[in-house]
Order: sequence, then structure tokens, then C-alpha cells
Amino acid sequence: MYAIQKGDIVARRSYQGDIFFKVMEVLFEGERAVALLKGLDVRLLADAPLSDLRKVEPGELREYKEKLLKRNAECFRRISERQSLVRAQILKGAAENGGEESFFELPGKVLHLDGDPDYLDFCLSAYKQLGVTAAGKEVPEEEQPKHVAELIREHSPDILILTGHDALVKGARDYSDPRSYRNTRYFIEAVKNARQLIPSRDELVIFAGACQSNFEAIIAAGANYASAPKRVLIHCLDPVFIAEEVAFTPISKLVSLPELVANTITGKDGIGGIETRGKFRLGFPKAR
Repeated sequence: MYAIQKGDIVARRSYQGDIFFKVMEVLFEGERAVALLKGLDVRLLADAPLSDLRKVEPGELREYKEKLLKRNAECFRRISERQSLVRAQILKGAAENGGEESFFELPGKVLHLDGDPDYLDFCLSAYKQLGVTAAGKEVPEEEQPKHVAELIREHSPDILILTGHDALVKGARDYSDPRSYRNTRYFIEAVKNARQLIPSRDELVIFAGACQSNFEAIIAAGANYASAPKRVLIHCLDPVFIAEEVAFTPISKLVSLPELVANTITGKDGIGGIETRGKFRLGFPKAR
């Protein structure tokens, strides 16, 4: 009888327990037992023999979650400060043109397609906390090209997020070939289908990709932002932080690329993009 079961939180001995996983399934191949794993906070699916896994002790898990919460809280704090600064600058200009009380705010709206339902729920909660209007749909990565156009028509977003899981295929040597990745080709196809509907990168801002995705190919397909320049794992909230900054940057300004990347958890190894205009607008007059 194996001690590790579905639902357990585990770490891999061969990787010195660098990432904590939830066991999604345990499969038996004769006498060999393999666990299917999902990262608690990084967009990583993996498998490992049960012999390589150890259960995470309650104290370890508590410390791990405390570190995650602290890191996430710091990102939210920086974002809140930036939002306040941006609003102050915008409303200062508005006050010089009739009084700030006469204007209303219209941040960009987000449509988020995610291949993982747990990460999607986590992201939707973060959007709400950050004041971003977002619609979320669980769509498997391979199905996103098929459904992206109809969902854009349904929700009319300013910002489109296409994410889920991805990884370099074992033994892959050509990092430029989309076939060397588990799901990059689906993100590329979904971006292209979105661009057939809305060609302008300033009209519809797109982030696409997940862990280790082919950054260059996704950008070439028409995305504004993508993962992962250094083929690293990305945090599940990184797409949210990208969308928030675009949503609250004024339409008259370019989003600051260094600032945008710095406000993600993974940083420039995991996230990059091209010059893009913000989607925040002021309206006039405010209805009474």
C-alpha cells in the first residue's frame, strides 16, 4: 500500500523539494506507481514516481503558504500604490478641465481563458481584489483556438488572456520549434484567430502563454505580451498583473514595459512583450 494518495501535498526529492504540488491522480503501471502533479502556485503539470515523492509536513506547508501570501501581498501593495498614483495624475488633469467630480472612470475589461479551473478561480478572485472587470472561462488549451473568436464576440474585451499549462517536451532540442512544447502551438493558433477578428494590437491587447512557452513565436503570432523569454515556470497570477496594468494605464500613454514586468512575480525571465497603449479612459460628464 502506498502512503501517497490523491489530494496529498508533496515535494519531489530529486528536485530538493523546490516546488510543492498537489497530487491529482495516482496511476499504476504494473508494480510501478506514478503520480500526476499540479503546482500549488506555478503553472506546472508534472509526473513523478511515488518513490521520488515525500509528503509535505503541515508546518512546511504553512510556512510555504505564508511566504506565498507575503509575496502576493507585496505585489498587490505595489499595484494599489501605482493605481492611486495614476488616478491622482489623471484626476489632477481632469480638475483643470472642469473639475474631477464631473468625470467617470472606464478601465479596460478582461476576458480570461484558462486551461486550469483552479488557477482560473484564483485569478478571478485576484481581478476582483484589484478592481478589474473580468470574465473567465475554463477552456482547455487545445480548445482555445476553436472558441476564442466566439467568446470575444460575446464579451467584447479590451484585454484577452490565453493561458493554462505548457512545458518543453522531454528531449526537445529546438527551442524555436512550437512542436517542442506541450501547448504553445494552441496559444499561437488562438492568438492568430483572435487577430483575424481584431487585427489591431492596440484595440485588443493579448497576453498568451504559460510555463516555458515559446515567447518569440507567440509574439510573432500577434500577442502583445507572452511567456516565457527564458523558458522558465511562471506564477499563476502573472497574467493577472499584466492585465491589471494595461487596464489602468491611460489610453493616451504606452504601458511601461520595465514597470509592467517588474510588477509580476516571475519577472523578465518569465514575462515580456512589446510597446502597447493602455486601456483606461475618462468619461464626461458623470451621470447623477
